[in-house]
Amino acid sequence: MNGIDRRRLLRLGAAGLLAGALPACAPAGPELPLRIAAGERGGFYSEFAELLADEIVLADPRLRPTVVDTEGSVANVELLRDGRADLALLLADVAQAAPLGELGPAVQVRSLGRVYENYVQLVVPVGSPVRELADLRGRTVSLGAPKSGSTFFGTRLLARSGVAARTLALPLEEAVAALENGRIDALLWSGGVPTPALRALDERTGIRLVPLPASVPGLCGYAVCEQVSVPPRAYRLAGGVPTIGMANLLVCTPALPEDVAATVVRVLVGQTSRLVPRQAVGTQFLDVRTLTGTGTVPLHPGAQRAYQELHG
Repeated sequence: MNGIDRRRLLRLGAAGLLAGALPACAPAGPELPLRIAAGERGGFYSEFAELLADEIVLADPRLRPTVVDTEGSVANVELLRDGRADLALLLADVAQAAPLGELGPAVQVRSLGRVYENYVQLVVPVGSPVRELADLRGRTVSLGAPKSGSTFFGTRLLARSGVAARTLALPLEEAVAALENGRIDALLWSGGVPTPALRALDERTGIRLVPLPASVPGLCGYAVCEQVSVPPRAYRLAGGVPTIGMANLLVCTPALPEDVAATVVRVLVGQTSRLVPRQAVGTQFLDVRTLTGTGTVPLHPGAQRAYQELHG
């Protein structure tokens, strides 16, 4: 039994114990499934979603959260659209593109909070001649899994920068192996730092992060992104490297019941310190001061009410 299976088993057991101990005035009603579309196994989407699920069931044992591993943000939009997910983690640019029909049939999304910041990481071997984005011209780069936010963003990044690179769409594990054996020249990944798979590669062979400017014309005009620096100790040679930080949003559709949305917000506000994956460094994770900074993605009415009750 792996760590996630044990966690899910413990979650259900804790819910049963709490349900039996609830006072008479506690909310009652049928159990409600709550499917959380996350990301690739081993990434911070997945780990954050597991931590969130643990706290949700403690806050309201009627809810039965399960974490769905996916290729990433674009896949998560599809799950929301098809009714196969109730909550989803999306990069801000994907969340803003979804209702515009840029990812297939339009889907309306509502935010529950800006939960953390992804770092766009352009990774090359330590001895690579690639020193800036333009050096990828004519080289091969994996932009991420086919339906990931990384691929959506990376495609725009290369196009807006005028860099004609050969691109592949590989999940992180495959991309790491391809970079290590020389089949690709670089990989793009959007996630927390350090990402465990990238840190392991750094320890085996050494990696560098290529600086990425947020000033590329048209790149961040409608997205919640900014210039950030990779925190010290993330990887051996990456401290202080400038790159692009992209807000990550926890979203749903307007169909999510208001009381469920309010419960999730209370967890985000009240259990902040328990929602930070263990490998995280720096300050890219949940901050109660920025939860409502969701750009053009409107808050769900239940979330808005909960924030007003909590903060006035």
